[in-house]
Amino acid sequence: MEKRNSVFIATSLDGYIADKNGGIDWLDSTPNTENSDMGYFRFMKHIDAMVMGRNTFDTVCGFDVEWPYTVPVFVLSNSLQEIPAKYQGKAHLVKGSLSEVLSTIHKQNYHRLYIDGGITIQQFLNEDLIDEMIITTIPVLLGDGISLFSALNHEMYFELVKSEVHLNQLVQSHYTRKRPQ
Repeated sequence: MEKRNSVFIATSLDGYIADKNGGIDWLDSTPNTENSDMGYFRFMKHIDAMVMGRNTFDTVCGFDVEWPYTVPVFVLSNSLQEIPAKYQGKAHLVKGSLSEVLSTIHKQNYHRLYIDGGITIQQFLNEDLIDEMIITTIPVLLGDGISLFSALNHEMYFELVKSEVHLNQLVQSHYTRKRPQ
């Protein structure tokens, strides 16, 4: 089975995934009267499991909704000692280097992974472990916050697969990694 690490995320015009307080309320700043999922469910049909960082896990746990994922979730954390009882069986703690973490996940027959969370995405990028990114740009300038991207060890090239406009406001761009031959 093909191994693939994918990102599906939204950013502000200035490249932030959360405001300076970690807030994400601005994600709902564009009215969505059509209740469009903007391709999320189509994307998730091709995902075996998720890998997210501790901060993202804490954010999701803070939502006042039922557990939103139907695939196994692996939480990367060196500080978390165990998954809270409420989420055991839904989320699994993983530790170690990214190669060790991926080996553990792949041995469980999960190969098409959704990578989520700013620091986690940045770590995967720095080790050249992201194969595709679907980034939806929301027309708001936050001015400060948690950036999607950080300094990289080297340049990385991606190819635009497609670009779509959702809700007449949001631009969603789908990129795949262009690896050196």
